[in-house]
Amino acid sequence: MNIEHLKLFVQLAATYNISKAGQNMGLSPAVASTYLNKLETELGTRLLNRTTRKVSLTEAGRTFLPHAEEVLASVEAARIAVGADSTNPSGTLRITAPASFGRMHLVPSLKDFLNAYPDLKLDLRLSDNIVDLVEGGFDIAIRNSKLTDSTLIARKLAPDKRIICAAPDYLKQHGTPQTPQEIADHQCINLVGLETWVLNSPEGQVSIKTNGHLRTDSGEAMRDACVGGLGLSINATWSVYQHLKRGELVQVLADYSLASDTAIWAVFPSSRLLAPKVRVFIDYFAGFFGEPPYWDQ
Repeated sequence: MNIEHLKLFVQLAATYNISKAGQNMGLSPAVASTYLNKLETELGTRLLNRTTRKVSLTEAGRTFLPHAEEVLASVEAARIAVGADSTNPSGTLRITAPASFGRMHLVPSLKDFLNAYPDLKLDLRLSDNIVDLVEGGFDIAIRNSKLTDSTLIARKLAPDKRIICAAPDYLKQHGTPQTPQEIADHQCINLVGLETWVLNSPEGQVSIKTNGHLRTDSGEAMRDACVGGLGLSINATWSVYQHLKRGELVQVLADYSLASDTAIWAVFPSSRLLAPKVRVFIDYFAGFFGEPPYWDQ
């Protein structure tokens, strides 16, 4: 039984789209269809219901799927056991990462990473949207948020400290808040949907409904607007550490930490073994970011 045919079938079970499944494996729609036809012919049964609009699994396809996944897992385990590429992994590593973090902290370090692992190729997709790893055919995702998907395995790469910032000119004009309650009297710049700020105080957590003239779906735009003096904003230290060093931003309410349990995570589907190419990526960047990470030093 052809392993590539099995891989395509498992991809199709996640995407329900022959063109998408084929694209994830570098195959044209015609070749992908041929692979699936050959698999069905070899098994002597129909695995797929095909219509002009969608593809779904037949009862036989649903029965066959976990066995196909088990075969692929066993093949991967055998390959890893041999250890042929455990220290020199090869192939293409498909990664998705948040746009801002990827540009600031992944892309500048890729030259050294690829020098260390010259047989690897990287397919890096930067997006602030949460991407489905299985449907997208990704090996690994970098995420800087609270994890809620229990089907994913996560490795922490670095803490993701959030602080309240403002430009010196803004504070000179409007004053510096001394307590969380005073935030309500200031202009605040927010990411969409995150207009309520929760801070830890000696009396417990304090929730502040903020006001402001600007909200955005871009962390970089929020930071830049804060630098421009439009108000207070909550920013990850990895995003503003250079602005803090240059004095373009200052931290306010440093004695009141934000109630946040976010971190920089590397996540991958639990149905997959930790392939060598994924392992070296995680190990490399966990060491590269450092503890504490270089942006918090």
